Amino acid sequence: MICVTLHFVNTRTLDGMATAASPRQEQKQRTRRALLDSALELLEQESFSSLSLREVTRKAGVVPTAFYRHFDNMNELGLTLIDESFRTLREMIRSARSERAPEDVIRRSVEILIHYVREHRAQFRFIGRERHSGVTELRAAIGTELRLFRSELATDLARFPYLRDWTTEDLNMMADLLVNALVSTAEGILDAPTDSPEAEEEVIATAEKQLRLIVFGVPHWKSG
Repeated sequence: MICVTLHFVNTRTLDGMATAASPRQEQKQRTRRALLDSALELLEQESFSSLSLREVTRKAGVVPTAFYRHFDNMNELGLTLIDESFRTLREMIRSARSERAPEDVIRRSVEILIHYVREHRAQFRFIGRERHSGVTELRAAIGTELRLFRSELATDLARFPYLRDWTTEDLNMMADLLVNALVSTAEGILDAPTDSPEAEEEVIATAEKQLRLIVFGVPHWKSG
């Protein structure tokens, strides 16, 4: 009887601790999100290399020491922003590549990219800026993400009948062309005036033409 009672008390105590821990975990996640979002907002006006930890924590409404409960340093925060941006986009583009017809793959890929860039302008501006300059560690991480993007795309391209006999080198070359076209499209969307739908439509039309040229021109390619 005593054992049963102790077990009951212990179970209730553990359940209470689990319940009490949940709000703390939620608060921790909210603070982490606030730090990431605050950094992105500040990065609209300045480069990552000039961004300070104190600026980010002040914007997020937390004390500087709270930052270290979530990130070891500012570079880790930047790497998290890069990982979040590319992971979601890769998953979305991967769903477009499940289409069987090349024309459908092109259309869906452009639609997904445009929607994602519109919804995450700050993230893409940050990536676009850090891709060519700034902190070496972040620049290397963006390069790695783009290579992974190309590698996944090259693997998927091999399933199309007219590409099955292509070498890995040629598939990677084609994937590189497609990824560069998508990156160029993202940059074009960011540069287009937000109050000019015509400018954005021109970027979209150009992107679709470029992708069609790459995809439908490849059957005539002969590897040297």
